[in-house]
Amino acid sequence: MHIAVVGTGYVGLVGATCLAEMGNDVICVDKDEGKIEGLRNGVIPIYEPGLEAMVERNFREGRLSFTTDISRGVRESSIIYISVGTPPDEDGSADLQHVLAVAGEIGRHMDGYRIVVNKSTVPVGTAEMVREAIAEQTGHPVDVVSNPEFLKEGSAVDDFMKPDRIVIGTDSQEAAETMSELYAPFVRTNNPILVMSNRSAELTKYVANSLLATRISFMNEIANLCDIIDADVSDVRRGIGSDRRIGPSFLFPGAGFGGSCFPKDIRALQSTSSEHGYPLQVLEAVTRVNGQQKKVLVKKAENHFDGDLDGLRFAVWGLSFKPNTDDMREASAITVIRGLLERGAEVSAFDPKAMENARMILGDSVSYAGSNYEALRGADALMLVTEWTEFREPDFDRMRDLMKQPVVFDGRNIFNPSKLRAKGFVYYGIGRR
Repeated sequence: MHIAVVGTGYVGLVGATCLAEMGNDVICVDKDEGKIEGLRNGVIPIYEPGLEAMVERNFREGRLSFTTDISRGVRESSIIYISVGTPPDEDGSADLQHVLAVAGEIGRHMDGYRIVVNKSTVPVGTAEMVREAIAEQTGHPVDVVSNPEFLKEGSAVDDFMKPDRIVIGTDSQEAAETMSELYAPFVRTNNPILVMSNRSAELTKYVANSLLATRISFMNEIANLCDIIDADVSDVRRGIGSDRRIGPSFLFPGAGFGGSCFPKDIRALQSTSSEHGYPLQVLEAVTRVNGQQKKVLVKKAENHFDGDLDGLRFAVWGLSFKPNTDDMREASAITVIRGLLERGAEVSAFDPKAMENARMILGDSVSYAGSNYEALRGADALMLVTEWTEFREPDFDRMRDLMKQPVVFDGRNIFNPSKLRAKGFVYYGIGRR
């Protein structure tokens, strides 16, 4: 099929590349000339495992192209994806100005029937707004499809190529059949293609992320209770995760969640529910708990050091909001580091991929180490904030020798407490005995 994808951000670039990988001809459109020129020269604007090689291969073989000319994308394609940003507005609602601007541009350049696909994360009712924006510019028929993405940063390529499900929101039989045909190669293991109304599809995305965030915040609450009553959250997690009604996913406590999706989508769903006079009280609690959880490591440090962190040096391992990405949007590490600095501590930080983005956010307020071990030199404590795989089995003897005080605050419970204590460390986890 001939496809255009407007927007070469995270969702747009991954989606376009994976669609091209299946043999489709895909035109990526973006108004940022520098980004388009970079993509033509193999410069990938985001870090995502496996994406760079796939982009280069499909570009080289002619299935994937990049342009700033939206008219070309509209003219040469039968399916047009809108994959631009929907940043939160001041009230938490999704800002749709970019989505609707693209819809208007599509309408101006249409020369016949098109399927326009909302891939951006958008609130309920956006499909109607997009349809109206297109109709203001053209009399040609159009079907607007709501097709939410369920990609996890760090495994987005695999998530797109092997989805748990495909959600297609449309009332058009023709559009449903075309989209089902497009996605059929991705679900050969019989994972479902679910066709529903636009509004149901739009809501599904927000509900999915909000429910996952709720599981995380609930387990963080339980972990904090475990700290108080001398129980071990790891045992509790195994005990409830083995129940088939609950399952083991997203039950790992930690130092709070961040990223571009969960916080933004929760706020957007809260905004939608409030607009309709039905505030979602559970999500209000999820947001509040998550904000508190990002401060837990600093509180543990204050308790250990008798309330005085002034002049102490902390190594921080992991800056991105999760492993396998350089994304630092609403990362827990930002709250942790700023909390340490406010209390007079010094910070030496390391992350395998997010150092450049960290500099843009934190500036020269911290020192940036060349390796995880370098960050430990002379440190009074280590705070592990992001669970990169290379942090899981470090040389603990080397760590102890580098540190001024062998104290570890494990914000993701990746270390074995007994092993560290046997090595001479003072160990603090999240809800662990």
